[in-house]
Amino acid sequence: MEYNVIIIRFGEMSTKGKNRKDFIFKLAKSIKRNLLGFNKIYTMDVRHDHIYLYINNIEEFDYTPLTNISGINSFSLAKKVEVFELEDLVNYGFDFIKEENGNTFKVHARRIDKSFPYSSDEINRAIASKVLKNTTLKVDVHNPDILLSIEIRSDGAYFFTKTIKGIGGYPIGSTGRILMMLSGGIDSPVATYLLMKRGVEVSCVHFSSPPYTSQGVIIKLKDILEKLNLYQEKINLYIVPFTKIQEKIYEISPEGYPITIMRRMMYRLASKLANKLHIVALAAGESIGQVASQTLESLRAINEVTNLPIIRPLSTYDKIQIIDISKKIETYDISIRPYEDCCTIFTNKNPKTKPHLEECRKIEEKFDFEPLLDEAIENINKVVIEQETN
Repeated sequence: MEYNVIIIRFGEMSTKGKNRKDFIFKLAKSIKRNLLGFNKIYTMDVRHDHIYLYINNIEEFDYTPLTNISGINSFSLAKKVEVFELEDLVNYGFDFIKEENGNTFKVHARRIDKSFPYSSDEINRAIASKVLKNTTLKVDVHNPDILLSIEIRSDGAYFFTKTIKGIGGYPIGSTGRILMMLSGGIDSPVATYLLMKRGVEVSCVHFSSPPYTSQGVIIKLKDILEKLNLYQEKINLYIVPFTKIQEKIYEISPEGYPITIMRRMMYRLASKLANKLHIVALAAGESIGQVASQTLESLRAINEVTNLPIIRPLSTYDKIQIIDISKKIETYDISIRPYEDCCTIFTNKNPKTKPHLEECRKIEEKFDFEPLLDEAIENINKVVIEQETN
């Protein structure tokens, strides 16, 4: 069957009420951007319930980018035909089913245009009757091998047999901006992907400690973000020099506390950068209880240093679930490259799982850290990772 249209469905955006138009507009822009190389062979029709892409030549059109656009719940390759009589529907429906492979079938018609003179049930029965008389196929209303769906609209009938899942969520940028604390590990890229899937425009901050950390970590981060460009076309990466601060922390901190103090300093720096960029929230790849710095007591001690909301998309995920997602988005093999980041270069014996706030404050009173934080912010290196255009 020669398809001539793609039907794109919104999913969650149907709940957005008065804001629905804005969300749909952002989704349409995102689709156009991702299909830039094909703008001469399709036209877009944006409606309140679906977006339709009318394709001049389906064989030259690559629809796979649609699977990576947040805000798309699902889409179907379909054939649109002008219909005037029930007989037209029966003939087209029969031809569609005849070209599919399987032993059982079901017809599911939706009469969205109520002025069409035949009910959905009449359409289903008429098509099924012709299929049963002219093929060996059997009807299975619960789990058919072939499901023929038909939408009867005022501009014609749309026939399709397959629905392709999208990633759902909301269009990028529709739910705000966030600053993600990106390490070189497995977790934070997955957390970044989950934020993008919710329509958040993500910028990333990384804390670098040369000469203890190598350039390999930065290359690794760039490669990770190039994978995430599938979901967000441009990602800003801010590399913060952290060596002086980290050395001072390990100089003055008693055993068990360096990681907690280091994380507190990172959140202070991230908050300063977020305020400078007019970003209203931070995010991290922390999962409850996964390591010492991610117990609830540790997170409380760390959170104290900022008044910005901190989003932790992986809070309830276990490591196996996180690894599964990282493999799906193709960041896992990059994340496990053997380059240490600033969180792993110094040995920390017996890290505190229940650090005391008062002790954290006393440790930080031993040095004037604000000038060091300001110096780090002034020497940030910004890298832009951009999606390659078609």
